[in-house]
This record gives sequence, structure tokens and C-alpha cells, in this order.
Amino acid sequence: MNKKEIAKRIQIVSLRMVREKPSLLYPQRAIRKPEDAAELFRQFIEDCDRECFCVLCLNTKNEPTALHQVSCGTLNSSLVHPRETFKLAILANSAAIIAGHNHPSGVPEPSPQDIELNNRLVHCGQILGVELLDHIIIGDGSFVSLKERGLM
Repeated sequence: MNKKEIAKRIQIVSLRMVREKPSLLYPQRAIRKPEDAAELFRQFIEDCDRECFCVLCLNTKNEPTALHQVSCGTLNSSLVHPRETFKLAILANSAAIIAGHNHPSGVPEPSPQDIELNNRLVHCGQILGVELLDHIIIGDGSFVSLKERGLM
């Protein structure tokens, strides 16, 4: 065999975050309570007819720097993996994130799957050094904070 037959080509890649248009104006500047995060998520995913899972990236002052839709699923579920959840947070140099998703049924009560996912994300965030501050579930005009429920 010659060297060309046994050599493996390795691709050279670069990674960058793309800022999409439009952006959201956030006059409060910082997230101070779960209601603040819920209102931001509500603007982004409240009217979705399928379950959508998003992350809000925060700097060290709890100021939102980016909002990213990680997954858009079906009527009652969304496939979410920590790898995709934390990808933007790492690219955006985030100190912390807040997760949020909607329940198209309008009832924001956390399911066992929501709690299981939340626990995985908390654990992965600890390993990566990007803290998951809260997980907000949006319903019809209301929301649930897993942190306020003592589920974090």
C-alpha cells in the first residue's frame, strides 16, 4: 500500500455564532426573577402549536445576551439533549442559562420527563461551568418555575 491509500483526510473547520434578525429589546437589562425570564420566553414561544425548547444565555450580571430555540417537537414532546442545549451557551461565553419551553396544552405543570431533563441539564451545567439557573414552563397566560417549585 502506498501512503495515499492509508492516509485519512481531516477537515479543517471553524465555528461561529450567527446573530439572526430581528433581535428583541429588553429594557429591564437583567433577569431578576422568574417572571422576567417567563416574559421573554412568552414573546418567543407562547403561540407555538408544538412544544419548543429554548435557552436564554446570561452574562455574569444576569443580563440576557442570546435566546436560542434548541428544539421544536410535537404536540406534547420535544427532543432535547444537553449537547445542543449548552452549545450556544458555550459559543456565547455565557455564565449561566435559563431553560424554557411551552406546553401547547396551555397547562404548564411539569411532567416527569421535564423534571428528568432538568436534572440532566443541572448536572451537565455543573460539569461545563455554565449554571442552569431555572427552567420555565409556559402555558396559557401562566408559567411554572422549577426553581420556585424546589425542583432544581
